[in-house]
Amino acid sequence: MLAKRIIPCLDVKDGRVVKGVNFVNIRDAGDPVENAIYYDQEGADELVFLDITASHEKRKIILDVVERTAEDVFMPLTVGGGIGSLDDIRDLLNAGCDKVSINTSAVRNPEFIHEAARRFGSQCIVVAIDAKRLTESRFELDKQRDIPDWLNSKEYEFLRIEVSEEPRRWEVYTHGGRRPRGIDAVAWARYMEQLGAGEILLTSMDRDGTKDGYDIELTRAVAEAVGIPVIASGGAGTLEHLYEAFTEGRADAALAASIFHYREYTIRQCKEFLRDRGIVVRI
Repeated sequence: MLAKRIIPCLDVKDGRVVKGVNFVNIRDAGDPVENAIYYDQEGADELVFLDITASHEKRKIILDVVERTAEDVFMPLTVGGGIGSLDDIRDLLNAGCDKVSINTSAVRNPEFIHEAARRFGSQCIVVAIDAKRLTESRFELDKQRDIPDWLNSKEYEFLRIEVSEEPRRWEVYTHGGRRPRGIDAVAWARYMEQLGAGEILLTSMDRDGTKDGYDIELTRAVAEAVGIPVIASGGAGTLEHLYEAFTEGRADAALAASIFHYREYTIRQCKEFLRDRGIVVRI
């Protein structure tokens, strides 16, 4: 059995680590490189850097932060935010990251994922999905959807939240959680796997920063829909929540931010807790 992974996430804005609730109310949480070194020493399995406003502000990727981190950190590093071309991916890999996380550009042009996987290999292409639970009232009232042009084709009808006999429960958002896109999150994860994604980074926008626990129903739905690893994200507040992500949510990895940033738990505490409850982890 493959070991389950514990992954701290560093949300980066203007060169600083930040943390918010439901993608807003952001506060400072330190220097990204110093945080990365700490987590490496703590025994984290991987680390994720997300430049949370790069796509919204149309800024370039954070190569300088990646380079400085790669000099001192030896665990696998995933970087996302503002990745819009194959050149961006090449530059990040050359700067020292191991995987790239792509959200907005995948929705803008799904073929980009196919091209990236073919060029660099599926093992380093992570598709990030920011998903929000769809309620009937919100669906009826929300007229601000930014539906990509390609989604209007009948060929892609299976991805649309309002079409299909399947129940549509979570909607894909992009641009740091600012734009609802009319795409069903579970169907999207399945399609991204078909195009070559090697992993899904799944964030519940409803749970992000709340410490109320992961959206287990969402995590399980995606994990059961795909054959590639799923990283659960959004809502970790206790060690029990991570345990639930693995057992009930069937995730392959659990990502957390606040509980590690503010030293509520150490990586080792987390892993020992899971090991004592029968979860295979690397210690």
